[in-house]
Amino acid sequence: MRTRLALTTLALATAVTAGAAAAATPARPDPAQQGLETLLHSNGAPGALASVMDHNGNLHTYTAGVGDRDTHAKMPRDGQVRIGSITKTFTAVVVLQLVGEGKIGLDEPVETYLPNLVRGKGIDGRHITVRQLLQHTSGLPDYEDDVTDDILQRRYLRPRDALDVALGHEAVFAPGEKGKWGYSSTNYLVAGLIVEKVTGRPLAEQIDRRVIQKIGLRHTYFPAPGETTIRERHPQGYRQESPGALLRDVTEIAPSASWAGGAMVSTESDLSRFFSELLKGDGNRLLDKKQLDQMRTTVSMGRDGYNAGLGIFSTPLPCGREGGRVAWGHNGGIPGYGTWAAATDDGRAASVSMTLEPRTGEAIKHLEEAMNAALCS
Repeated sequence: MRTRLALTTLALATAVTAGAAAAATPARPDPAQQGLETLLHSNGAPGALASVMDHNGNLHTYTAGVGDRDTHAKMPRDGQVRIGSITKTFTAVVVLQLVGEGKIGLDEPVETYLPNLVRGKGIDGRHITVRQLLQHTSGLPDYEDDVTDDILQRRYLRPRDALDVALGHEAVFAPGEKGKWGYSSTNYLVAGLIVEKVTGRPLAEQIDRRVIQKIGLRHTYFPAPGETTIRERHPQGYRQESPGALLRDVTEIAPSASWAGGAMVSTESDLSRFFSELLKGDGNRLLDKKQLDQMRTTVSMGRDGYNAGLGIFSTPLPCGREGGRVAWGHNGGIPGYGTWAAATDDGRAASVSMTLEPRTGEAIKHLEEAMNAALCS
């Protein structure tokens, strides 16, 4: 009896000691979750979401903060968000599919498809190619700052009207000028108009049929003209007019002015699936090898290690600098939300969003760091 009692006491003591040791060594924080918390603390975002897909296709989703700053409603897991300029990648895929079908030539001038339309101060569609549009080497001026009020005040703006706004500015540089690169949503406005001209169908319909339905993105869509709400469960989106100002709820906007370059809505998991499929080699359902190779042919963005392809960027990963490991993806900012989504060559993908429009380079950098943390975890 004493022996049994002694053994029981020893076992209990061992269990207590092991439990104390475990308590003294806390579990390592998840890098993806830490990245979301940083977005809240560094940028003041009310909430953040993320999705990570491993090379086997397994998805993990994360949330931080609240879904509504005023009611403190819970952040919906994998809720819908406005993805801003990540829309450009969807548009580029459609253009490249049409290139593969022989309906668009990457090195054909814009004039071939939109005669006499792209004209302005130093701007001539006869000297701008489709490739230059997709790679931001056309020198076309950006128009989006001019239409922010239209977006926030929920005014519908037709693509042709938005193009008129852009053409009121002077060209930034000559098309294809050596060493020049300049991000401009006007490039994708023109690319979207080309898609509609050669197909005879709305861009939104083409993106839905050729991309969304093709790979089964169940929570991704291109808003209809005049549509201002988000269709499914979602966190509220906010904007801060100036540093220190109160956050303004801008969930309901008119994204039509951003159109081919920024109007779409999606979820973190859908974006991870999209980029994983897009960067896939064999079995790619979106682009054949020839068109994917074109998409991944890059020019320098003027920042060490950062390069622009056709509708995607290649960015260095902190966990793979020595081996040259990169992520392929795109970021997006629109009133209410900021997102970074990308995939690696080994099939890993991640998407990170915060519910505050990133209006500074520092905020965009924090989004990229959160995505990198997710991809490197």
